[in-house]
Amino acid sequence: MDLTFFGLTLDSAPQIRVNLFNTIHEIVFHGKGGYDWETIYNMPTWLRKFTFNKIKEYYDEEAESRKKASQGKNTNIDLNNPTKNAPPKTVQPPSYVTKRAKK
Repeated sequence: MDLTFFGLTLDSAPQIRVNLFNTIHEIVFHGKGGYDWETIYNMPTWLRKFTFNKIKEYYDEEAESRKKASQGKNTNIDLNNPTKNAPPKTVQPPSYVTKRAKK
């Protein structure tokens, strides 16, 4: 029988540690220079979770607005056949004709 300290066991400790470092990485990376690793590591747990959730909300809303903006546009390009979805290009001659100036 494993002794637990607030629910922390030898089996769950490595995963909890990985989750902690992932959260710290996400805040530092997506915080765009506003946070450093040591500050986030020493931050109270409730504040770290709040900060992470706010950054996540921001990027989720940004992705949703980007998705709505591109909806209806065919932005997918088949790299094997890039001209497959491209609209046909027609060359229009100019509506006027000019001649070269004489010297």
